[in-house]
Amino acid sequence: MPQFQRTLVTTALPYANGPVHLGHLAGVYLPADLFVRYKRLQGEDVVHIGGSDEHGVPITITAEKEGITPGDVVDRYHRMNLDAFRRCGISFDYYGRTSSELHHKTAQEFFLEIERKGIFARKTEKLFYDARAGRFLSDRYVTGTCPICGNTEANGDQCEQCGTHLSPLELINPKSKLSDATPELRETLHWYFPLGRFQKQLEAFVDTHADDWRANVLNYTRTWLNQGLNDRAITRDLSWGITVPLQDPEAEGKVLYVWFDAVLGYVSFTKEWAAQTGSPDRWKEYWQDPHSRVVNFIGKDNVVFHTLMLPAILMAWNEGRSDSIYNLADNVPASEFMNFEGRKFSKSRNYAVYLGEFLEKFPAEALRYSIAMNYPENKDSDFSWTDFQNRTNGELADTLGNFIKRSVDFTNSRFEGVVPHNCTRAEWESLGVNWADTIRQLDEAFEGFHFREAVSAAMDIARAANRFLTGAEPWKAIKEDREAAARTMALSLNLCHALSIALYPVLPETANRIHSMLGFQGTIESLFKRGVPLLQSLTEPALLMGHRLSGASEILFTKIDDAMIEPELRHIEQLLADAQAREAGATADKMEFKPLIEFDDFQKVDLRAASVISAEKVKKASKLLKLQLQVGSSTRQVLAGVAEHYSPEEMVGKNVLLVANLAPRTIRGEVSEGMLLAVEGEAGKLYMIEPQGEKINGNSIQ
Repeated sequence: MPQFQRTLVTTALPYANGPVHLGHLAGVYLPADLFVRYKRLQGEDVVHIGGSDEHGVPITITAEKEGITPGDVVDRYHRMNLDAFRRCGISFDYYGRTSSELHHKTAQEFFLEIERKGIFARKTEKLFYDARAGRFLSDRYVTGTCPICGNTEANGDQCEQCGTHLSPLELINPKSKLSDATPELRETLHWYFPLGRFQKQLEAFVDTHADDWRANVLNYTRTWLNQGLNDRAITRDLSWGITVPLQDPEAEGKVLYVWFDAVLGYVSFTKEWAAQTGSPDRWKEYWQDPHSRVVNFIGKDNVVFHTLMLPAILMAWNEGRSDSIYNLADNVPASEFMNFEGRKFSKSRNYAVYLGEFLEKFPAEALRYSIAMNYPENKDSDFSWTDFQNRTNGELADTLGNFIKRSVDFTNSRFEGVVPHNCTRAEWESLGVNWADTIRQLDEAFEGFHFREAVSAAMDIARAANRFLTGAEPWKAIKEDREAAARTMALSLNLCHALSIALYPVLPETANRIHSMLGFQGTIESLFKRGVPLLQSLTEPALLMGHRLSGASEILFTKIDDAMIEPELRHIEQLLADAQAREAGATADKMEFKPLIEFDDFQKVDLRAASVISAEKVKKASKLLKLQLQVGSSTRQVLAGVAEHYSPEEMVGKNVLLVANLAPRTIRGEVSEGMLLAVEGEAGKLYMIEPQGEKINGNSIQ
């Protein structure tokens, strides 16, 4: 890996038309913060840039629904989301807005430079027009039936149900969201960016990162490249956005397409940050110095905007230049999705846990830890209330918090709050922690964007610390061998210090509370010094004999009891019921069939006869039964949503029809290895499909 003098970290810009939810936090903002805090801890030059995307069509739709201006919408949600990020400890150096004057100017400069070079193409095309509303309809203003999955509420840019990217012209039975009228096609002229012109350059750019980008990033990107890159519209017929900066009648009433404008926010926000520091040209060090690198943290749904489109825009700017050349991204660590209790987060369907609301009830540090330990690096993961409760109570309260409090309290009470022994290097290395390996593991994990691995390695120190303190039993040893107890407590206090450093990236507030209890003045951040990696301080004891603790003692984490979680579980059930009611209502008037599939596709489904050998209810899940199935010579565990229709006793002994080759998934902390087939009858009653016959168990259904 090349050595860089500085790093610019950017995070995907959330639309300022609604609150951010835990899926956003898990996929983009927390991993970026973990990486940035690690870099600062290591004394590296890093700047963290984020901000609000304030020109998307969803914003104008929200404004029209509420009868307010788009400016009112973005003001509200910019403040709301920035406040939620701050409360969650996301440490932006600057959080900007694409509605700012400097951003408008920056985006227009890019447009004019590319227009001057003759790179854009102008095309006259037919787009949907709402005659009742008197305006052209952007893709999000058109809704209809998805041609792929039959979803009747697909948007004109993407079907949320199946994830397919669409154009409004592909929708079946299109309707205008403005008036519910059927739109008509009319001609309009737009500017297009010729992505295909940069195909070879982009292929070469991607190939240089074949060994260091994640597989999902490479796969998404190469799929687009293999299909061949086409021209993409760069302007739209809208009143809200960045005006096309041309004195040309054809540009009248047109704004820059948000996909072009938003990604340039990374540049304009860095400019605003530099101006705020008093050095307006400092932004160039991060964007235009070849010894600097740019890292874009995004979710997987934004991959091609950051691996193809933004690089192509920068290539267009750089073309023919000998100076002011922009760096392309060194890495784009895109996450997979974090789901919520088994289903995809969805703001539009109101199926989400919003960050601000969460932090009104539960501590940010516990959330940061729980999400980091379930980080969706290579595959989708799941946030569940039960997992959050278990990690908070077990790993944070019992393992980490209990060790810190026992160490500090015992020292305060039996050694007058003073470190009672000078630990030797040999004693430090005898604790069951290989410090050199731990530091290397932490460094490799953070640098490789393996955040679950990094946080787990740091928490392993707490586990080793607990084992050491519990085994040494200083509360017994002090009665007969005060020096042995003193040695134990000195080592324990040094372990507290090591934990405050190792866990700082994920638990910054907790780390500073430990730092304070240990008697240090200032914060951990006050120790940051360029070129000084604080992780190296773990290799030897940091607290010498005679060092005085603060005298304070805190409970770092309060356990979460069932009564606190129960309302959240009931809320989930209500959200699911509401979603199902909406889906049922949407299809009640018309029988909709899914798109045709080939016979070979059907043949891929492995249907097996199975027998239920045991059944029990799932705790705190009124709809689920945990079933153990006999499938031929093997057993499978399946969680089935049939508890409202069948008791556990009724299920035992039944023959059922099992989809046997579904990938396992975790539901409420339990693994489900398949799905049972049932038919929905009147009033939503489910009837299990029960194959009949002798010796059919395990047989394939033909």
